[in-house]
Amino acid sequence: MRLKLVTATSLLALCLVTTAQGVEINQNGADALKGTLTKLLPEDLAKSGLITVNPAGTRYEIIYDLAKLLAKADPATFAINGLAPFSTFATPLDSGLWNIEGDNKFNVSGHFKGKDEKPTDFSYSIASLVYSGVFDPAISYLRSATSTAKDIKLTSKSETEEVSASIASMDQKLSSTDSAGGNGRIDLTGSGSMSAFVEQISGAQMPPVEIRADSVDVEAKVNGLPAKQIREMVFFILDHVEEKELSPENSDRIKGILKEAFPLLASFSETIGVNNLTVSTQVGSGGVKAFGYNVAIDGPTNAMRFGFGMNAQEISFDSPLMPASYSPFLPTSFDLQLAMPNLDFASFGDALMAMDFNEKAPETSGEEMGKKLFRDGRLTVEFPKISAKSDVYDIDMTGKIEGRVDTQKDYSMEATILARDLDKTIAAVQELAKTDPDLNQVSFGIMMVKGFAKTDADGRSRWDISVSRDGAVAVNGQQIKGPDGPDQDQDQGLEPDQEQEPDQGQDAVPAPPQQP
Repeated sequence: MRLKLVTATSLLALCLVTTAQGVEINQNGADALKGTLTKLLPEDLAKSGLITVNPAGTRYEIIYDLAKLLAKADPATFAINGLAPFSTFATPLDSGLWNIEGDNKFNVSGHFKGKDEKPTDFSYSIASLVYSGVFDPAISYLRSATSTAKDIKLTSKSETEEVSASIASMDQKLSSTDSAGGNGRIDLTGSGSMSAFVEQISGAQMPPVEIRADSVDVEAKVNGLPAKQIREMVFFILDHVEEKELSPENSDRIKGILKEAFPLLASFSETIGVNNLTVSTQVGSGGVKAFGYNVAIDGPTNAMRFGFGMNAQEISFDSPLMPASYSPFLPTSFDLQLAMPNLDFASFGDALMAMDFNEKAPETSGEEMGKKLFRDGRLTVEFPKISAKSDVYDIDMTGKIEGRVDTQKDYSMEATILARDLDKTIAAVQELAKTDPDLNQVSFGIMMVKGFAKTDADGRSRWDISVSRDGAVAVNGQQIKGPDGPDQDQDQGLEPDQEQEPDQGQDAVPAPPQQP
């Protein structure tokens, strides 16, 4: 019952599952709306006054009194002060949609005890929270929405740690349209931004840390989301969460919902940008002018591509722990992009439909599902771009690795490495080696690597590296390592300490010579 309560209350703001019947606002409509919003709650909580609905001119006022949720809580374990009721206004439209809007503020404080029985005091405040949107009962989600929050503050203090955070403002936008393929699927586009983020952390076992960012911007888009099926899954879980075992009929029902929902999306993308990020501590500080993160999933269901990346520009670091002679080697910028292509979500979904949800998953189920997702267990990781730049080096790399999810031995790699001003890098290492002789080996190694390089038209040094599944390694077409020899111990069925010496009179087979 507790899980059902928590899940249900988290959905209260989005559970207008009835359709608007005309635009007449009256008490009967208010009572019907209240019944809809409370039908997922236990009877005692539904009657507690947690939700109240009143006619308010041309709309309904929905009042949430979340303090009712704490009526049975032990004040010594968990308590909140200042949790005043807040209102959301809902206006039914002839189209069956609802306009949702609100203008609230929060200023609460309290305390709780964790599993360790140590008390933690907290506070949370929002000076202003204004939002509006259009809600669609058919999908139990918003068709569009905007919200603005100002002067957000959070504090948490225990015996061992103290955290405080603040955000000057936060804005969010959401819009949706029906997917081109129909079938009740929707495309969602969202964006958000926050300004003047500050977080301070200190504790008994750590020095104070302060994190700041001028702004954080987020863009996200998902296409082909099965909104109706997701709604059905949520309500199915709420209805059956307390059942230890599903009946055959209910098992078939949830499988049917999942089958209609697959694929769960046609594509997904998200980018996050952080401007002027700084981290300050007693032992030094650092930051980046711009930091970015991106993730994307797209392609046909039997060959989807997952991509991930992050990048940073104008990196800085200042600490007495870092010797000045090493500072030129710290990257001033980097870019990392990787991808996994040919993910077979179609076969993965078919395998999921074949599972018995009442049986405990066997130990091999994860491996078998992995083989479905990665096409017989074969995995490819692509690196469209890896780059790093500092005052003394400028390196770019592209390539891919192919292998298996069930072993680390059967793999191959193709990569291209480009380096600009390699002589400058060697000179910098040699200069540093004057105070750190161990770096002489590094300098020597870089010079050896330079000997294998080709020179591109733009002056950069190039290495095309190939590692075959048999262990052979080639650089710029020149083989520098031959294939791995057979594992004779395994071929003969012997343990490593059971190697046989050659009989007298029998010539020992010499090891193959190593190629330069």
